[in-house]
Amino acid sequence: MALRPIDNAIPMTPERPKKQAKIALPAQKVPDRVGKDENKLPSVQALPEDASIDYVLSENLQGFQDPDTKFQGLVGGLESKDWLKVCGSLNDARRFALHHPDYLEPILEKIILVMVKAIKNPRSALCKTSLMAAADVFKAFGEKLLEPESDSFNQLLLQMLLKASQDKKFVCEEADRALAAMVESIAPFSLLKNLAPYAAHLNLRVRAKAAMSISNCVSKMDLKGLEQFGLVELIKMAANLINDKLPEAREAARGIAISVYEARTENEEEKEQFWQAFCHSNLPATHALAMVKLVVSP
Repeated sequence: MALRPIDNAIPMTPERPKKQAKIALPAQKVPDRVGKDENKLPSVQALPEDASIDYVLSENLQGFQDPDTKFQGLVGGLESKDWLKVCGSLNDARRFALHHPDYLEPILEKIILVMVKAIKNPRSALCKTSLMAAADVFKAFGEKLLEPESDSFNQLLLQMLLKASQDKKFVCEEADRALAAMVESIAPFSLLKNLAPYAAHLNLRVRAKAAMSISNCVSKMDLKGLEQFGLVELIKMAANLINDKLPEAREAARGIAISVYEARTENEEEKEQFWQAFCHSNLPATHALAMVKLVVSP
């Protein structure tokens, strides 16, 4: 009898693979998104917050056919919790300021405080709309904005300087336009008293923006107005700004010094000698030398 090969005698059972030890990993928590809508498909992106906002230029704003009726809902719209409604009401306030200012004058301080709140809002669209409203209010009311005894104007001024100093370009540019409208619409002497403290602000960008507005104010003043505000105070301000880190502040310092120099030496025959004596009598030696070189250098 033929013997069978041993390999074929006993069937081989395939070796079972060894089970790998299971390691329990802690589940990673997915951070909740602010304002997440669970019914919204993840592939659908929300529209930008300013997608439905129209930034209308002042010259394109028309008056109301029925301002009485429109005015009745203005304050309610400005105080709304719906930011889109606030934007619309701010644009209505712009139209009132430009075409029906008598309606706004009794509630001017309330309008200023609403603008301050809107400029502080993190929504760029609301901030920009409020800055546009501020520019139109400046054009319409000028120095009347300084009349209330409250600090509302200074609050508005600070917010404009802060927004003009930030990195978001389209907000920064709008704040610059609002500051320019303010300088153009308010008498420089009155405005200087409000701007002067910000020339020493700890934030170097705020300091530079304030210095530029101050320089623009000073350039519009004659000798009498400069003397009324204080020639020595202005030249000290320029001396402190001339070595500032930002070129805008240094350029503003030069503008202030030149304006004071031209006004103060207008009727002097020896202008440079008079200016040198003026600077040395009111400033430390190093600052005086800087101010002298600033205006007499070619």
